[in-house]
Amino acid sequence: MRPFGFFHLKGIGGQIAALVLASTVTLHLVVTTAFLISRPDRPDTPPDGAHQLTDAALLLGSAGPDERPRLLADLARAFPKLKIETSAPGTATVIEDGESQHLHGLRRHLGRGYKVVQLAPEGGDHRIGVVLPDGSMIAGHVEGGPRPWFWGAPWLVALMTAFICISVLGLWAARALATPLSALAKAAENFSLDGGADPLPERGPEEIRSVARALNRMHARIARLMSDRTRMLAAISHDLRTPITRLRLRAEFIEDEGNRKRMLVDLDQMRSMLESVLSLLRNDSKIEAITLVDIASTLQLIADQFGDMGHVVHYDGPASATAAARPDDLHRGVTNLVENAVRFGAEVTIRLDVSDARLTIDVEDDGPGISDARKQEMLEPFVRGDDARTMDESTGFGLGLSIARAIALAHGGELSLHDRQPHGLIVRMQLPVWQQPRLAA
Repeated sequence: MRPFGFFHLKGIGGQIAALVLASTVTLHLVVTTAFLISRPDRPDTPPDGAHQLTDAALLLGSAGPDERPRLLADLARAFPKLKIETSAPGTATVIEDGESQHLHGLRRHLGRGYKVVQLAPEGGDHRIGVVLPDGSMIAGHVEGGPRPWFWGAPWLVALMTAFICISVLGLWAARALATPLSALAKAAENFSLDGGADPLPERGPEEIRSVARALNRMHARIARLMSDRTRMLAAISHDLRTPITRLRLRAEFIEDEGNRKRMLVDLDQMRSMLESVLSLLRNDSKIEAITLVDIASTLQLIADQFGDMGHVVHYDGPASATAAARPDDLHRGVTNLVENAVRFGAEVTIRLDVSDARLTIDVEDDGPGISDARKQEMLEPFVRGDDARTMDESTGFGLGLSIARAIALAHGGELSLHDRQPHGLIVRMQLPVWQQPRLAA
């Protein structure tokens, strides 16, 4: 481990350290700027209007009575907004004569020989009177009133700046660090073994990139293992067809009728098991393209096919419903569900419900149903039904639901089992209405 690896800017620790350092430097710069602007170490400086009134009072106080009319005229022209005028003592209404913060700066600049009072306002401006050393008074209009004690204080500027810096930089950090994690989690959630999923994005801090690289390598290894397993099982299942066919031909020459029938039943069961395994493996390979399919017509066709075989199968849904799907896979998956339903129920209903984003296919039967404890287990391969739905040893191999579930997952949907009232089972396949059409690997 490097001694200063924590401060590496490509890692999460380095980015957090840089963020804290940037926040501290920014806060100090703003506080220093506020201090240089306000300069609390200097004497209080009155506002512009009050500063003009202070200069006028000092000038008039030092001039003689004969010179004051001329100086007042000059001051009126120089400071028109001040509206300076003379006022006889006692004629103006004094509304404040305390040590307010607004008057404190004027008194500090004028000195002890002058008296500053707050007069009644006129026209929305504050009027301040200054009593000169000889007892005469001048009045002027000063814009704005006294500011609150907390306004403009350096500590308030520092506090507000700290809050803004922490908020802005905190939001930036949350976005900069959380966005790669969210993208990584989303990409990992969309991982699949059909070869169509994009690899995890290798961006963000170094730790996240390392995790993404490791997951991409793991995904490649799992895909190779699944591909090898599929090829091996497919080859074994395919090669077993030949000896089963030979055994079936030889069984025809058995003279004992009972033994011949039992042997043929066993061979047919073995052949059906191989076909189911090959169907499951073909679904894993996903070689069919996604196209627009009339789901309603497909379900109606399946119901008619089972009706021709003597089963009572109804279709309940719209006359037409188009969605993006793999037509052969969808037909095989729903056929497996209906085969299970007619095996255990006397009457089966295929329901179709279409919304804006999803379509729901329900296959309902009036059989004994499946207990809640085994509903999730029944979706696994080679798991057969519980006692209530097991009729004999030749009823199935536990692959129908797992094949249908694999087809639903391949379409970006899901398969679930529900109870039907008053008895029976509902197998629900939910699929998205639209997918990006592409050929799976």
